[in-house]
Amino acid sequence: MVYSTLRPMLFSVDPEKAHNLSISALKLLQTNPFLMNQYYKRMNVKDPRLKSSYWGLDFNNPVGLAAGFDKNGEVYSGLYALGFGTIEVGSVTPLPQEGNPKPRLYRLKEDNGLINRMGFNSKGVYEVGKNFVTTAKPPLPIGINLGKNKITPNEEAALDYIKGLEVLYKHGDYFVINISSPNTKNLRDLQHITNLHGLLTQIINKRNNLLKELKLYRPIILKVAPDLTPNQIEQVVGTALSAGIEGLIVSNTTIEREGLHSVYKKEEGGLSGKPLVQKSTELIYKVYKQTQGKIPIIGSGGIFTGMDAFEKLAAGANLVQVYTGMIYRGASIAKHINNELIKIMDQRGFNSVEEVIGSAHQE
Repeated sequence: MVYSTLRPMLFSVDPEKAHNLSISALKLLQTNPFLMNQYYKRMNVKDPRLKSSYWGLDFNNPVGLAAGFDKNGEVYSGLYALGFGTIEVGSVTPLPQEGNPKPRLYRLKEDNGLINRMGFNSKGVYEVGKNFVTTAKPPLPIGINLGKNKITPNEEAALDYIKGLEVLYKHGDYFVINISSPNTKNLRDLQHITNLHGLLTQIINKRNNLLKELKLYRPIILKVAPDLTPNQIEQVVGTALSAGIEGLIVSNTTIEREGLHSVYKKEEGGLSGKPLVQKSTELIYKVYKQTQGKIPIIGSGGIFTGMDAFEKLAAGANLVQVYTGMIYRGASIAKHINNELIKIMDQRGFNSVEEVIGSAHQE
């Protein structure tokens, strides 16, 4: 209710400026342990039915924050106070880069969506590594989403992801290989089967070497695009499994524009939010059917409510991620979704969130 009152004022500000203001507010929050604790008590939903464990990591609830908000690992501690089950930092590139020219972020208010063409704006792996050293790590899994630099040719892309692993390996609890953003030229070409197996094999080999050297296990997760054909997604998932990938994020933003009403609907970039909700859920269903639960799936795309989350879990997601939903529902979105999810589980006779996973395939 409070956020619905504030939102018109926030939406009157340029979206990227509003984002930067949010980062500044969270940095300020992190300097006040008492206030952090008060926020956490208010936002965190404690219920054993929401808990799960994957990759040796414990998740207090299934609602995570997707990459794109805390791009440089500056405010994950403040975000923890908002009740998320996991937080993903990034995308992080090896070298610092500005990303695409501004404006590059648009609110599609009539559609409850966003279009972004940020282009992996990043302070680079070394600066992000410094932030991890100076920012207290909260007790929840922190993922790091890795991207490649714009200037790096696709033939050398594996070296960029390997660099990210080398520098940040001790700081992340899991790593996401992002080759599905539509905002870096030719990046999605890395999803083609002729490129994918070699790329993933090199990354997995590097992780295995780091595991032996540092005695730290960090799962490697692949983030896939929603715009692949059914045959392409089947090939991508099959290749990922054969290469040793240990999880999938389904899905990234879409370049489709069907059914939009906003004046910004023709802007270039990736579309996220409500227009993507059904498409991503259907894709999760297909991927789960193919993988048969062999590896965990993180469902992302258009999650605003507990029902949105429930449908993705039932389709086969083990965890879910939000971002655009937070822009429209506010900082308490994880609390709202978790409370709504518990009510739905009660109504439908599920005793734990793990029982929900893949249940749509049994109907």
